[in-house]
Parts: sequence; C-alpha cells; structure tokens
Amino acid sequence: MSAQKIYDVVIIGGSYAGLSAALALGRSLRNVLVIDNDNPCNKSAPEAHNFLTNDGVTPCEIRDKGREQIKQYKTVDFATDTVTDVVKTENNHFKILSEKSKPVKCKKVLFATGITDTLPSIQGFEACWGISILHCPYCHGYEVANKKLGVLGNGDMGYEMAKTICHWAGELTLFTNGASTLAPEEVLLLNEHNITIIENEITNIVHDNGYITELQFEDTEPEKLDALFTQLPFVQQCDIPEKLGCEFTDNGFIKVSKTMETSVPGIYAAGDCLTLFRSVANAVAAGNKAGATINKQFIAEAFELPEVKII
Repeated sequence: MSAQKIYDVVIIGGSYAGLSAALALGRSLRNVLVIDNDNPCNKSAPEAHNFLTNDGVTPCEIRDKGREQIKQYKTVDFATDTVTDVVKTENNHFKILSEKSKPVKCKKVLFATGITDTLPSIQGFEACWGISILHCPYCHGYEVANKKLGVLGNGDMGYEMAKTICHWAGELTLFTNGASTLAPEEVLLLNEHNITIIENEITNIVHDNGYITELQFEDTEPEKLDALFTQLPFVQQCDIPEKLGCEFTDNGFIKVSKTMETSVPGIYAAGDCLTLFRSVANAVAAGNKAGATINKQFIAEAFELPEVKII
C-alpha cells in the first residue's frame, strides 16, 4: 500500500461484514483498503450455517472465497496487519496507523472488527467453545437437535435462552453455575416444560477434541451432555472507536445511524461489533448496507447535499 494514496475508505476488519462492504464499494468504483489481522471471532467453528448457498461450509472457506472474488475489483487493496490508531487529519480525513505498514490516509473509515468473548475460567470451556459450546441455535441448533442439551446461564439471560433452546432439545437442563437468581414463576414455567435446573458450580467440562461428553461438579455426580448453549460477556475487539469518541449502547455495542455511521462523522461500523445477532448472514447483510450507504454519502457530498436519504 502507498503512503501517498488517499483511499476513499479504509475497512478495518476483513471477515464477512468487512468483505461484504468492500464488495459493494469496489463495485461502486471506490478506492478501498481492507486491513485485517486474520483473527476472526468464529475461527474455532467447524461449520457455518443458516447462510443461503453456503450452509455447512467452513467459515474460513467462505472468507477465503469472498476475498478471491473481491480481488477482481482493481480499486480494492488488501493488507494483513493490525491497525493501532486512527487519527483525524485536515479536511475531515483520517490517517490509519498500523503495526507493520506505513500510515495511509482515507476519507472515511469502516470498523468491521467484531467482538471478543470473555470465556469463563472453567476447565475445558475454551477447547469446546464454537464446537460444542455454542452461542446461536439458528447457526448450530439443527446439528444437535433432539439430543441432551444444556444452557449455561442465570437470571434473565438463562431463562430466555432456556426457552429459546427448548424445542431443539430432546432433553434440556439449565445450569446456573451457582445459586439460581431466577424468579419463582420462571422456575415454575421451566419445570412445566420439563427443563431441569442445576445450581451446582461446574468444575470441569470433559470433552473429546472439543465435543462435550459430560459436565463435572464440585459435590455432585457428573451430567452427560451433547452440547451447551450460552451467551457470554464480551469486549469490543478493537478499542479505537471508543478512543475516537464513538457512542456505545448500554450493552456495549457501537451505536450507528440508519446509514451505519457512528456518532463521529466519517466513521462507520458494521457486523458483530453492533449487535447480539451474530451470524455470517447478518454480518454480510450489514456490510453490504454499510458499503452502499457510504457510497451514497460520497454522492451526496459531490452534489453538496446535506444528508443521505435512505430510500
């Protein structure tokens, strides 16, 4: 990449949202640089599902195929690197600093950087995460349907996820991993739907190459299990939007407008950094919308219009 060239857009993050945005912008004849450090959040998942035409394909295969297709658009460049800072410059442009490359300048920035899940300190959890410990029944529920399933959670989250997983499971247990904080009426409803609640703390997840065989506890007998669903706390994978002054939602996601622009003019975001609804299909859709609306913003600026209108 050239230090002299001013890109229309630098996309930070080159998985599904970032690549989808690059495709829309490349087809709009915009000069784009995609910077990615090759650390996708679903790297441990053996398959991606619920994505039309790619159901059951590995996440890496989808990403690699996308990159190869985008390379035919000559205005799109790629760099394997980690961005360390984004600095505002003159004319409302931005300078992108990274670990290995010279700084580059651009007119707009799109963050498609995803989030990092905070894994609990339970032995065996990390090895199973994305394989048999799962976050999304729409992505993975069919593959474990009618088996002995569990939900790891407590309070509102545990209750809501147990209800969600219920019809996929042949047998379902809610593991609160400590004293239950469910309301009495929630416990009653779960029991009426044959959902068992176990409050004992989990000490170990026994598995075979990431596939759960049983959960072990401090003071009770192990529980056989085929898969476990949970929703983990997370942090943004990239803290630069926060440093730039972008607004965030109460639950930690980057806040964007209908045009995918953050509260900082010229800074956009798409993908898992925006929403709990984490799927390849949703990330691709968000990236496509971001690419189109950024292009529309360039058109509005060329015609000196005050704002982009979403039709």
